[in-house]
Amino acid sequence: MSSRTARLLQLLEALRTRRHAVSGQTLAGEMRISLRTLYRDIATLRGQGAQIDGDPGVGYLLRPGFTLPPLMFSEDELEALILGARWVASHAADPELAQAAHGVMNRIGSVLPADLRLAVQTSGLFVPPCDDLHAIAPAPWLPALRRAIRDEHALRLDYRDEHGATTQRRIWPFAMAFFDRARLIAAWCELRQDFRHFRADRVVALVNTGEHYPERRHALIQRWRVQFNYPLQN
Repeated sequence: MSSRTARLLQLLEALRTRRHAVSGQTLAGEMRISLRTLYRDIATLRGQGAQIDGDPGVGYLLRPGFTLPPLMFSEDELEALILGARWVASHAADPELAQAAHGVMNRIGSVLPADLRLAVQTSGLFVPPCDDLHAIAPAPWLPALRRAIRDEHALRLDYRDEHGATTQRRIWPFAMAFFDRARLIAAWCELRQDFRHFRADRVVALVNTGEHYPERRHALIQRWRVQFNYPLQN
């Protein structure tokens, strides 16, 4: 990545973190560049589609919704994306998610400049296959569970516990953890009136009710983190 591209990326990040207009003098001071260079960079970003309100002497504010094109990623960021996508493709035990991971790598590669595209295609970062094949056997309910989490839908499921007993539950799924040997769903259980964790490989039957559960996912996650003393994310 050229120094100018890196500087434009830094400027976008500086604007993205502001909720109110920030003066050009402040931005130039933070980035250690001249005001003239800052004004030129603002004009460049506007030309690339960034909706930046403001003028010299007034201040600048980036409107929400602008997405960085992949070619703006740094080498470290690209390597992180590649490594993460390769892990998902080989370890998620979710064929739909694995296909999506391959699609991400193909899409990123298709829009990168030639030198970065070659770096992606020949990256030396690999994810070895899991030694325990049983640990990554496809779990048929994972796509349905992910969609329910994304859509904030309540689920009815038949669930088999560790002793083989099956119970019927209605849950509000809000998170999923991908461990080496299990995929764990975090949910509010209407039967227990509390948070519960369910292994995807113990789900016997599942029906998406199509009904939104009464709380928002982010609120459930926050309550769950507090109850289980997990660090709250910013």
